[in-house]
Amino acid sequence: FYFTGTRLAPKEKVDIPVLFTPDTMKMYEALVVIHVMRENGENWPYEDSAELNKDLKSVTIAENGGIQGILWIYPVHGIPEAPQQKLFPAVVHCRARQRVERRVEVLLTGVVPGATAMPATRNSAIVNTNKPANIQEEVQVTDGFSTTVEFLYELQYQSNEIKSQLGALVGMHLIQRERDTESGIITLIFNIVFAPNKPMRNEATLVVQCTTGGVWKFPMLFIATEPEVDDVINIEAVGLNKESIVSFKLTSQTR
Repeated sequence: FYFTGTRLAPKEKVDIPVLFTPDTMKMYEALVVIHVMRENGENWPYEDSAELNKDLKSVTIAENGGIQGILWIYPVHGIPEAPQQKLFPAVVHCRARQRVERRVEVLLTGVVPGATAMPATRNSAIVNTNKPANIQEEVQVTDGFSTTVEFLYELQYQSNEIKSQLGALVGMHLIQRERDTESGIITLIFNIVFAPNKPMRNEATLVVQCTTGGVWKFPMLFIATEPEVDDVINIEAVGLNKESIVSFKLTSQTR
């Protein structure tokens, strides 16, 4: 959009609204350009206009060598994010001090490029039971009819405290990717490994970002219940007010 005639007093601020309504999952680029001139139409004097015009591209020079206007140019990147609907989180559940693997399937709609790509409508995550480190990784998907689509994925946590607690306990690895040539929907299947060392209940978000600009987010929930009892220790009493002793060994699982 374009507007003109805005008057500003010295040190006054102006708000410039920017509206972003993407219809496909790709990054859009634009420039916000502000051109300021003196209200009385006069130019700002400048002695060495030739040197100014050489070094600075943000000014417009008048024929008499003065500065006619000044430009501020702000690049804007619009990154669309899939709508956050009320999705049920993908739950990964096991008892503490055990290890479980789950397959998480995510559907990426509205992926670009591709002539058959659909508009961004919804996203979903599905967990399949019985079928590693938590790092960001690049994914490439090709269907033979369009150019290669590249993705980055990672697990994000609500706080650094949760990240430090879950980071070493959760592993994620992409095991399968495919694209439907008719709908343009890309399916990514991850193998999630969860090996908790104590009871917990923490949330995370699986974030997938396309290198063309789209972002998809899928909620996840990691639950660790009470561990199994290690052993039962029986102490036999030898009499009233007399001490009974049982010896057993404790081995640390970490340093």
